Amino acid sequence: HPRRHTQETQLSEFNLTEIEAMLGSYTKVLFVRDPFQRLIFTFMQAMGSSSSFSSFVQDVLDSGQHNSSVAWKPLVSLCQPCLIQYDYVVMFGFLSQELGHLLRRVGLPTDSLLPEFTDTQVRWTYTWLSEQMFSELSLQQKKQLSHFYHWDLAAFSFSSSFLSG
Repeated sequence: HPRRHTQETQLSEFNLTEIEAMLGSYTKVLFVRDPFQRLIFTFMQAMGSSSSFSSFVQDVLDSGQHNSSVAWKPLVSLCQPCLIQYDYVVMFGFLSQELGHLLRRVGLPTDSLLPEFTDTQVRWTYTWLSEQMFSELSLQQKKQLSHFYHWDLAAFSFSSSFLSG
C-alpha cells in the first residue's frame, strides 16, 4: 500500500478509505486455533502464575472479554472475520496440508519455504492434553467457557473442540 507504515502500525490508525484500499490490495490469511487449545497453550507458557488449570480458567473468566489478554481473547473480537473478508483461513493442526496449498495459490515455491510439520503428533498430544485439562474444570466453568467462546465456535469449524458440546 502506498502509505508508509511500519510493522507496528495498527489498522485502526488508518481511516476507512485507507483501510479498504489496503485490505483490497493484500492477500488476507487468518490462522485460527481451537480456543480451548489456546487456553492450554497460554497456561503452559505461564506455568507458575496460577496453581492449577482450573484456577487459570477462572481468572480468564473473571477478566471478562473486554479485559482479556490477547493470548486468550476470542478470535472473533481480535480478527473481525465478519468485517474483513479473509482469502484463507488456516487451522492449527492442519498446517502442512493448508500451507502448501496456500503457497501454491499465491505463486510461491513450497519446497524451500515449508518447515517440517508434525501435525498428527500435535493433534494427538493436544487431544490427550485437552481431555486431561477439561476434566479438571467444573461443569459451571465448562459452560462459562463455551459461552465466552460462543462466537469463535460459531464462526470457525472447531467441531472437535471440547467447548462445542
